[in-house]
Amino acid sequence: MPQPQYDSNGHVEEIHWPSLVAAISAISAVGIAIGLGLPLLSIILEKRGISSTLIGLNSAMAGVAAMIAAPITTRLAHSFGVANTMLWAVLVSAISALGFYYAEAFWMWFPLRFAFHGATTTLFILSEFWINATAPPRRRGLVLGIYATGLAVGFAMGPLLFSAIGSDGIRPFLIGSAAILLAAVPIYIARRESPVLDEKPERHFLRYIWLVPTATAAVFVFGAVEAGGLALFPIYAVREGFTESQAALLLTVMGIGNMIFQIPLGMYSDRLRDRRPLLAAMAVTGMVGSLLLPFLIEDWVLTAVVLLFWGGCVSGLYTVGLAHLGSRLTGADLAAANAAFVFCYAVGTVAGPQAIGAAIDITGNSGFALALAGFFGLYVLLSLGRLVFKAKRT
Repeated sequence: MPQPQYDSNGHVEEIHWPSLVAAISAISAVGIAIGLGLPLLSIILEKRGISSTLIGLNSAMAGVAAMIAAPITTRLAHSFGVANTMLWAVLVSAISALGFYYAEAFWMWFPLRFAFHGATTTLFILSEFWINATAPPRRRGLVLGIYATGLAVGFAMGPLLFSAIGSDGIRPFLIGSAAILLAAVPIYIARRESPVLDEKPERHFLRYIWLVPTATAAVFVFGAVEAGGLALFPIYAVREGFTESQAALLLTVMGIGNMIFQIPLGMYSDRLRDRRPLLAAMAVTGMVGSLLLPFLIEDWVLTAVVLLFWGGCVSGLYTVGLAHLGSRLTGADLAAANAAFVFCYAVGTVAGPQAIGAAIDITGNSGFALALAGFFGLYVLLSLGRLVFKAKRT
């Protein structure tokens, strides 16, 4: 029979399941909403005859909204409470998701995008803070692994729903809005367990990016590689001779890697005093996998095996980086750092597709793998630099 684990004060370390369910529900709703919304809205605009440039400009509002919402979220949670702010964010995101169906004029989609992605960013930040603040320190990696798996499942369910219901009529909008609203139920039930922000953060928002650079850089790379890889891998694979269905299946394999590795990686990170070497090791694995891709791409099975582990390493940067963040900070500082964490993720989702797309245009199809390796390589250099700096200080 397993023995209970105790914290430094002699209290039993228990997982707060209502809090875990509330946070997972919120982040799964975010995943479903984004996974369903991105292809749905793009297809509808395409059918309306909107140019690709304008569709891309409208889609870019997601990153802009996320970067603006990130520093505001902590202030809102401090003023109105974490659970209350999340409930309002659920309502705003659900209403704006449904609003796209009724918005005939294209210009109306810009404020709707801003409201939708600003609200989902708030859910993203506060669910991370909630789960990080209530996770038992010695089981933080496990809890965050479960949480990240919920996010991965949400992202996978969105495109699956889209493929099943299509883009016609109001039904996809009603389903997306309902999926978001359902997240309000566990949040409301667990509202009394939500962490309280009695104090304001001690530092300016942007300073938290540099306070825990190992974590914020990890999520930047995660955002860049995930967004750039998902957006451009189908193009890369088709140019290498695969069919569209084969390319889509490879993306599914990568998504499976995202899901199955998060809990094991989180549990393993719980055994480490310092999670930074694990983050560096995953970045090295991601870099090597990226560099191997051009040599393996002619073999579908070998490519699938590489993408399975590669996908796990990419998402592992998020899970273990978030655990590292939670182990370093508490209270209002943790909330502000979570906002900075999501801010860096948003910057990565904007920078990744741009950099990878430019690399393909400049160097040809091989630029896809080289750009991915470059993002991972930057993180490896950061990790080595911090180790050298630490050695010099000691």
